[in-house]
Amino acid sequence: MRILLVEDHPQLAESIAQALKGAGWTVDVLHDGVAADLALANGGYALAILDVGLPRRDGFQVLAHLRERGETLPVLMLTARGEVSDRVRGLNLGADDYLAKPFELSELEARVKALLRRSRQGGNRQQRCGALVYDLDTLRFSLHGATLALTAREQAVLEALLARPGRVMSKEQLASQVFGLDEEASPDAIEIYIHRVRKKLEGSGVHIVTFRGLGYLLKAADG
Repeated sequence: MRILLVEDHPQLAESIAQALKGAGWTVDVLHDGVAADLALANGGYALAILDVGLPRRDGFQVLAHLRERGETLPVLMLTARGEVSDRVRGLNLGADDYLAKPFELSELEARVKALLRRSRQGGNRQQRCGALVYDLDTLRFSLHGATLALTAREQAVLEALLARPGRVMSKEQLASQVFGLDEEASPDAIEIYIHRVRKKLEGSGVHIVTFRGLGYLLKAADG
């Protein structure tokens, strides 16, 4: 899953990004509201973390524009201001959660997990495709009840495919979920990760089907 973090304090942004990446998410980091507006308009994110006090366009304005476009993307607001009026304003504009600075990274991670869980499959804690199960609390895959060992990018590929049951995903769509804005990677690199994941799914009854010229689909043998 891909998260957009918009925070104008470089050191805090780096700390948050590293914590989220360590938890298994792909994270894009931006530092001002105008850039955030453009990135969110292009889509492709599972969640946005917006600081309120952004340069050029504040977090409230970015959130308002997002909701005006009809986007239901989960948004967690960060603020150094703890006034009730600010929290009420953010929630009324459509924020899903609010966290005042300073905060513990473990709490931020827990809130991100909760928002993502609520936004996917009506709050269910697990996603399934045949014998393959993804636990949204632990962010771990299991196959026939045993933990499936995956690298971060292999996991990102599998997460993206599992999140879109019955839908073919192109290489470009998968690449947008696997690689961040600061990473240079050709969509053809996705073939490498598809091959590796296929090997790990062998004999399980869960397959990644190739639709030539279109992309890939995750499918269970009995599905």
